Amino acid sequence: MLGFLLNMLGKIRRRINIYRKKRWWENLRKHGMEIGKGVNLPFSTAIDVSHCFLISIGDNCGFGDECMILAHDAMPNEYLDATRIGRVKIHESCHIGARTLILPGVEIGPRSIVGANSVVAKDIPPDSVAAGNPARVICSMEEYLNKLKASMQKEPLFPYKEYDIKYITKSKKREMIEKLDKTNGFMVGGYTAMTEDGEALVRTE
Repeated sequence: MLGFLLNMLGKIRRRINIYRKKRWWENLRKHGMEIGKGVNLPFSTAIDVSHCFLISIGDNCGFGDECMILAHDAMPNEYLDATRIGRVKIHESCHIGARTLILPGVEIGPRSIVGANSVVAKDIPPDSVAAGNPARVICSMEEYLNKLKASMQKEPLFPYKEYDIKYITKSKKREMIEKLDKTNGFMVGGYTAMTEDGEALVRTE
């Protein structure tokens, strides 16, 4: 009975968070920011609210926690009586790692990944994987995915609906700890499951 109640409370909390996120997005859109469908933009994302109308995010983009997106730079204001401004265009199916800083005037091409803690000061071409400060392209998306696919053939796989925090048992935790003792692994099926449950993405269509 307790487990059932906790599960229900968890679902209610997730629905409330989805509602709050939609209201937040409505406010950003009201001020001119473009946000596509199926975007995961955490509350911890710092948006340049005063210039958010210069920011556009395409469909199916995802952001890690505590990213910052800036469309203006006021640092030269005291010396030049001028503030640098620029559009920020993040195209569809881009995924931005946690605590990444995106500076004014930057365009991130479709289907690109930016690693955590990066500083994006220049454009990132489509189908690229970039990281660093400043962010630089380190490989193509095809190369990156092929590398991961090869790893999935030899590293342990954990089905989401058995090993996610909502489902995992003590014995499964012990099993995961043992299997990951000297290697990495993959949680599989999570994107599909969370999308179906309305957790991973907030659909805005």
